[in-house]
Amino acid sequence: MVIIGGGLTGATAAETLRTEGWSGPVTVVADEAETPYQRPPLSKGFLAGKEGDDALLPYPASWYPENNVTVLQGTEATEIDPSAHTVTLTDGSTLPYAKLLIATGATPRVIPFPGVDLDGVHYFRTKADAMAMKELLSAGGHNLVMIGSGWIGMEIAATARELGNNVTLLGLEEVPLSVAIGRELGGVFLNRHQEAGVKFVLPSSAKEIQGSAGKVTAVLTTTGETLPADVVIVAVGVVPNTALAKDAGLTIENGIQVTGSLATSDPDIFAAGDVANSLHPVTNAFARSEHWANAIASGKVAAKSMLGQDAVLDDIPYFYTDQFDLGMEYSGFGALTKDADLVVRGSLEKREFIAFWVLDGRVVAGMNVNIWDVQDAIKDLISSARTVDTAKLADPQTPLGDI
Repeated sequence: MVIIGGGLTGATAAETLRTEGWSGPVTVVADEAETPYQRPPLSKGFLAGKEGDDALLPYPASWYPENNVTVLQGTEATEIDPSAHTVTLTDGSTLPYAKLLIATGATPRVIPFPGVDLDGVHYFRTKADAMAMKELLSAGGHNLVMIGSGWIGMEIAATARELGNNVTLLGLEEVPLSVAIGRELGGVFLNRHQEAGVKFVLPSSAKEIQGSAGKVTAVLTTTGETLPADVVIVAVGVVPNTALAKDAGLTIENGIQVTGSLATSDPDIFAAGDVANSLHPVTNAFARSEHWANAIASGKVAAKSMLGQDAVLDDIPYFYTDQFDLGMEYSGFGALTKDADLVVRGSLEKREFIAFWVLDGRVVAGMNVNIWDVQDAIKDLISSARTVDTAKLADPQTPLGDI
């Protein structure tokens, strides 16, 4: 069994292969010179200096040799040959495989802003990126321009501001996060950031990143403002790493297209995590998820499928965020929320609430903010697909299990 990718998906798949009884060789090809790690803490506790390296590891470094799993750190796979069942590595050597998992993740989307190559302009994806940003921002006092108003951009902005930096955020939405959760709920996060001193220029992006002597000094926005900056971070989404799969002749469509069992168009090759565009049995549509919970769930399903077991990725998508004192969890099918009605239980003003998206009388997504231990009940409402009374849904006195 060969796994290409040293992230959470690859690590979970390796662990699942062992717990499911596979005793043969397992090799993880990890292009970063790191023990396989997970990314969510990078923009939160790790960047803030509140969490160390251990928080990044789904399994201790010792787990791999103890379980006879070989991790080739700092090694890149350069070619997959489906007919020969081999993976070629950077040193020219080849690995034979019976079954192969592609968990190559994604790469930050690069936009050719003039000046993007100046010293002081950064992308944020890897542990090395987070370590560099932590060292730079931990002392405070920098003028940071954050380009991107999605979850990563907002998390980095919050952490950087808490560390004492001046933060200005650019984004293409009038309200940050509104594409994901709507203007009303996005406004809750916007207001909290503004209270903390984060400045927003919305909607806008960078027209030019300006510099002197090779180092960034300012960002000229598309709205004509010149923002002082000695640090610029670009977080405008990611692009799935499909080159290996494409060259191997696999079907590519917004990632590597896979079945609900995560099988690619080649019966001996599977794909999971950020790179996989999988068919979900609930929505009956293909979707690519870039979140922590999907990395774990798809790693497990892929490993079971590699072993010939009946396994389907049917989990309800889940993600979470921490920004200042706002803690949030979200479960549901984002594609179904666009035409859904929003029902709020609790207080947006106090920032303690649960939001539900209701489509045709059924809950298709739910988000809790600063209210805890309700995710199981939210997922039950979604998975049961039962018709709900929205008045009871909005009533904090009615237990969620009674709706």
